[in-house]
Amino acid sequence: MEAGIATITAWSYGLAAFIYAAFALYLAAGWRGGARSRALSVAVALCALWGAAGVAFALWENAVFLAGSLLADVLRFGGWYFFLLTLLRPEPAEAASPASLPKNLRWLAGGAIALVAGGIAAQLLSAFGVAVPGGAQRLALLTSLAMAVFALALIEQLFRNVASDSLWSIKPLCLGLGGAFLFDLYLYSDALLFNRIDVDAFSIRGFVHALVVPLVAVSTVRSRDWKTRIVLSQRAALQSATLVMVGVYLLFMAAAGYYVRYFGGDWGRAFQLALLFAALLILGVLAVSGSMRAKLRVLVGKHFFSYRYDYREEWLRFTQALSAQDGFSEMGAHVVRGLADMVESPAGALWLKDPSGRFFAQAACWNLPLSSATEDAGGELCRFLIESGWVINLEEYRSLPRRYDRLDLPRWLVEVPNAWLVVPLATGSELIGFVVLATARTRIDVNWEVNDLLKTAGRQAGAFLGQMQASDALLEARKFDAFNRMSAFVVHDLKNIVAQLSLMLKNAERHRDNPEFQQDMLMTVEHSVERMRQLMMQLREGATPVDSPRGIDLGDVIRRVQTAKAGQGRDVEVEVGPGVESGERVVAKGHEDRVERVIGHVVQNALDATERGGRVWVRLERQEGHARVEVGDTGCGMTTEFLRERLFKPFQTTKPAGMGIGAYESFQYVHELGGKVSVDSALDVGTRVSLLLPLFDAGGGMDSSMQLKESE
Repeated sequence: MEAGIATITAWSYGLAAFIYAAFALYLAAGWRGGARSRALSVAVALCALWGAAGVAFALWENAVFLAGSLLADVLRFGGWYFFLLTLLRPEPAEAASPASLPKNLRWLAGGAIALVAGGIAAQLLSAFGVAVPGGAQRLALLTSLAMAVFALALIEQLFRNVASDSLWSIKPLCLGLGGAFLFDLYLYSDALLFNRIDVDAFSIRGFVHALVVPLVAVSTVRSRDWKTRIVLSQRAALQSATLVMVGVYLLFMAAAGYYVRYFGGDWGRAFQLALLFAALLILGVLAVSGSMRAKLRVLVGKHFFSYRYDYREEWLRFTQALSAQDGFSEMGAHVVRGLADMVESPAGALWLKDPSGRFFAQAACWNLPLSSATEDAGGELCRFLIESGWVINLEEYRSLPRRYDRLDLPRWLVEVPNAWLVVPLATGSELIGFVVLATARTRIDVNWEVNDLLKTAGRQAGAFLGQMQASDALLEARKFDAFNRMSAFVVHDLKNIVAQLSLMLKNAERHRDNPEFQQDMLMTVEHSVERMRQLMMQLREGATPVDSPRGIDLGDVIRRVQTAKAGQGRDVEVEVGPGVESGERVVAKGHEDRVERVIGHVVQNALDATERGGRVWVRLERQEGHARVEVGDTGCGMTTEFLRERLFKPFQTTKPAGMGIGAYESFQYVHELGGKVSVDSALDVGTRVSLLLPLFDAGGGMDSSMQLKESE
């Protein structure tokens, strides 16, 4: 070592030895603390020993002093490991040995012990010149680099897990030690890269570590026996574990790159660059892999914590997802994703109760195909979910069906791709809906903890969805109120038109022979008709009949609709399907004028959506105690989003001049009769609307016969 460098090194390490020794005496003489203070005293004393060994080597440049300095460096790392691990303990205790650490820190304590032991062994092998693959000196440098990385990981975990009220006292310590270990990381990384120690950096290393002492002293004064409150969260543990794994991976790839370059001859550097690119590419793929993150989360939760979930984080995340007010359909997607993230599921779908309350239909999906399947509200699946409140594990159901009280799953649920869990969404004793989740990215044991979390989250989601449904119902009521107010204005306009026509009729007897009056009368009538037509286009009036439903011949109703549309110059084909013989009457329950208006409205929509030359048809058939009227066309069709979210809601329409009342009225009336409306549509292909109406039971009464005759 040159004389100038030796002098700087001696002063540098001498300053570090003096300051650490003085700090150690201060701690030993005036500090009456517990295990954490004793651990700090040990770490500071080992730093003083390391500084003294560095001074001895700088003055005499003896191999023995060099070996002593390197061993003291390893012990210095060990002392700081010991102190940081005691700080990471949730509760301060007198016995601060690694064996007394809780389960979530034993892995870190074991890693610290392994690194210190490996560092001592590597330094001894290097000091005695023992031959090892790659060289004993490089092995010693590699272990020193690993110790610096591990120390930074401990500091990072301490800073992330300390409670907010203790952050003020611990921050100077983390800042000081973090800076010192970052300097060590640079020193050993540079040495491994260029196969030599940077003499300049080595010479000022003592100054760098001496600067740490004031910051540690500030934390010592602030902490008062280091009674900091540590809250070890799963997120911090996951991030620390990820950091350690990335560090180990990079160290391994660096060592592999060195050996490739060393044994690769002339192609060594090219092979080393190729290996470096491949390593970084693999690291990037693993970093963005949802499956890898899921596996790591499960690993950390299983081996480092008594409970799998950090309930505070889970609840905050799920509540934030539910609070994102992006509309009812978006809320459904948020519910699915929130529940799926809890169990690492990559896909899911939500089924909600229809406004009629008779069945459940898919309302939102995430990474699963859209489904038109419905589940009756009184079906066995819904009954089981309401009575038990269980989360149905389909894997468990297939292997042990007796646990589910011989539940018979519906066929559509069995056919859902990779279906795994069925989570009920309830509010009180009412089932709002349920979520079907796909198989998780990694193997997860669905135990009591997972079930309780999903059930509780499902109840919270059910309350949110129920509140949104109530808000939507209130909004619809307000819209109808606005519609009624609009009706008052329309009635006022009609009254003016009636008054105008009445005045014209009053004067007609006196001026019937006056050509000018006749011309004015025609213009007035034409204007009145046009005005009333415009009013009727604004307002679709449908009075609810006061009499009870009776038997109506659907064949006659369909023929009248066909005749009316033919008068408009449009052809409607009429077909007879299964269960209906030629000329046979199909009598359904309802009010003849309203059923005719419903079918006429659907047929008119089909004609409006189909250009001339296209095909519109009405098909009548019997189906399991019901009459089925299918109205189809080859027109422009509708999108899946419009069908699911807007079709049967009031004031929703695709027509430029429509009010969106007709489809809503038709839907409500058919369901009042006990029927069902279903729609199948595709853009640029066409639409099929099926009206399922209950058949009229005319068995055995004069009154029924009279009603049938009246309907003829």
